Amino acid sequence: MMEMKQAVTALSALAHEGRLSVFRMLVQAGREGIAAGEIARRLDTPPNTLSANLTILSHAGLIENRREGRSVIYSARYGHMTELLEYLMKDCCGGHPEVCAALADVVLRSRCDLEGTA
Repeated sequence: MMEMKQAVTALSALAHEGRLSVFRMLVQAGREGIAAGEIARRLDTPPNTLSANLTILSHAGLIENRREGRSVIYSARYGHMTELLEYLMKDCCGGHPEVCAALADVVLRSRCDLEGTA
């Protein structure tokens, strides 16, 4: 279960337009991930800026990387993302399920397929 300090670190990492764009791209890419060079190309981001953003997201536990040949492939850590969402939603309803009904609908309408990839 996520603690407040971890949640603050993750939310702080996402509280930047460039990092949020990278994270959303990686979530959409699924478990196969995307090479750093491709991320830079798609977002038209200088390599040093992208490197800094990837480092912050990685230290926050939101992404991971692996080497494939000469490329470094980044992917979202779905488990950590789920823990963050669970932390934010914990005790959401306060005994009133209608409060969180709209959020449940968002999850059901997400673009995830049945295998659990984004």
